[in-house]
Amino acid sequence: MRVAVLTTSYPRHDDDIAGAFVRDGVERLREAGLVVEVVAPSSFGSYGIAYGHGIVSNLRRNPARAIALPAFLAAYVRAARRAARRADLVHAHWLPSGLVAAACGKPFVLHAWGTDVEFARRAPALVRPALRRAALVLCPSQFLADSLRGLGVERVRVVPSGVDIPAAVGEPAEPPHLLYAGRLSEEKGVLELLEATGGLPRVVVGDGPLRARVPGAVGFVPPDTLGDYYERAAVICCPSRREGYGVVAREAMAFGRPVVASAVGGLLDAVEDGVTGMLVPPEDAGALRKAVQSLLADAELRRRLGTAARERARERFSWETATNATLEVYDSVLSR
Repeated sequence: MRVAVLTTSYPRHDDDIAGAFVRDGVERLREAGLVVEVVAPSSFGSYGIAYGHGIVSNLRRNPARAIALPAFLAAYVRAARRAARRADLVHAHWLPSGLVAAACGKPFVLHAWGTDVEFARRAPALVRPALRRAALVLCPSQFLADSLRGLGVERVRVVPSGVDIPAAVGEPAEPPHLLYAGRLSEEKGVLELLEATGGLPRVVVGDGPLRARVPGAVGFVPPDTLGDYYERAAVICCPSRREGYGVVAREAMAFGRPVVASAVGGLLDAVEDGVTGMLVPPEDAGALRKAVQSLLADAELRRRLGTAARERARERFSWETATNATLEVYDSVLSR
């Protein structure tokens, strides 16, 4: 099977994290025997708008860049059509790529991610053609699937983004501490995190607009070193105010660590309260602190929840599971 993958975000080199999860999925499909050709701005030209903060954010920061948008889209369509001629199927990541896929004349699936739902709400007329013409619309969480159905999309299927499952994990460091990994911004619940964990042993990994308010933050670390932080931590905290998927929660579960998460969005797919971690109301610093303290104080509870979390990650969030689900989608589309 030959597949053309269309994406506006894809790593340009080994240290680039832009769209890294798309690249990881492509590599697994190739390992499964598929011939995959990737069409990304690095292959047809970014026109100064595709990388950095992303197309939408780049245009907001500098509206003058919009003058390059028609040329960017024209180049994208040309490159996509060339790749599609050699493909059995097109897999478009993010809604704008769906518009390009619709011009390729091949059956296509459209993969919507967290930012896409808000984009679809704000510009329904713009994205409706792509959503209607896609053979299937894929998304990584039930929350996003329900959100898309609420916008009138009928053919939706949940296909998780995979995470690596370590063959073995060691014991957490002593004394036990909590870990937050992610963007340091309000929507990620960082203000609640700071209020809830004052005086508690914690490690904060990440960067963002609230960095100055997080004393001792480690800053950004490469994804291939983040596993060391998961393994040393006793508890992982995901206090987001909203979350389309929640990859940090799933990665932490793969390391057998219990997760304390806000009961929002895609985190509800990952964390089962009292089974693989604890769920707390969003923006509730008191509930967050109580849950974290209870886990830091109870090694047996951490062990029980962490063991269940690792098994859940192996069953539902591994790359093997994600790849098999993607292959089933391809087969179902091509068999129609």
